[in-house]
Amino acid sequence: MQISVFADVKPLLGESPLWDAETQRLYFIDGLGKRIFRTDGNGANITSWIMPSEIGSIALAREDRLLVALRDGFHWLDLESGELTFIANPEPDAAKNRLNDGKVDPAGRFVCGSMDTGEESPTGMLWQLGSGMSLRKLDNGIICSNGPCWSPDGTTLYFADSFQSEIYAYDYDVKTGSATNKRVFVEMDKSRGGAPDGATVDAEGFIWSAGVFDGRIFRYAPDGSVDRIIEMPVCKITSLNFGGADLDRLFVTSMAEPPLPKYPGDGPLRGAVFVIDGLPTHGIAEPRFAG
Repeated sequence: MQISVFADVKPLLGESPLWDAETQRLYFIDGLGKRIFRTDGNGANITSWIMPSEIGSIALAREDRLLVALRDGFHWLDLESGELTFIANPEPDAAKNRLNDGKVDPAGRFVCGSMDTGEESPTGMLWQLGSGMSLRKLDNGIICSNGPCWSPDGTTLYFADSFQSEIYAYDYDVKTGSATNKRVFVEMDKSRGGAPDGATVDAEGFIWSAGVFDGRIFRYAPDGSVDRIIEMPVCKITSLNFGGADLDRLFVTSMAEPPLPKYPGDGPLRGAVFVIDGLPTHGIAEPRFAG
């Protein structure tokens, strides 16, 4: 196994790594720096787009577009012109909340959570943006929404509330989009002050979770047991996604500056996008938003 720097543009809050299997490109964001980045498969030829507000996450779509979750709602981003088109704001009256992590489910719906910007109050919600741009609330009472991802057959949704230090599992109906039977899947080891952040699922059904402020990646078996731990070069890792031609490279984002002063700093590699090669597994191609 080898860990190396893939791209180093020093985002304040690197997040939402997203591999496009069709074009063999990696997207990622600077959530607080309000920029979306795209690289080729070697981490070169970097393109960026500046957004008008904080970015929570992005999703692949058709026709040279991305779906973007900004502070004030969901938008289309035209990758050619850079033009944004507003879709919907699920929380127009929640001034202290902002949209955060999100991913597309196997049927093409976008599931995205919100969070309290002060990272203290359980005011966040879990939303689903579906066909016809319809909005549906899946859950509430969340402090910091992170890590939505699905089992390979789509019947289990995993989702983390970072500042409860818990990853949850829901029974998920791919046909209807309903999420029921919420239960604690795993409580992350808090001995090093970390919390579960972004996550992904590999083709074997194991969950990979970034331990933000902890500096470790945890691979959990479907029964919740810890299968593997990877020590990273920085402690503020934020999210991860499989990519590469064979979906066997693990891309890991990190932050250059913590969002609040209580969090620890890192060395010169802070903010880098890392890639891990030589893992004995591969991921699943990210679906495109079909709404």
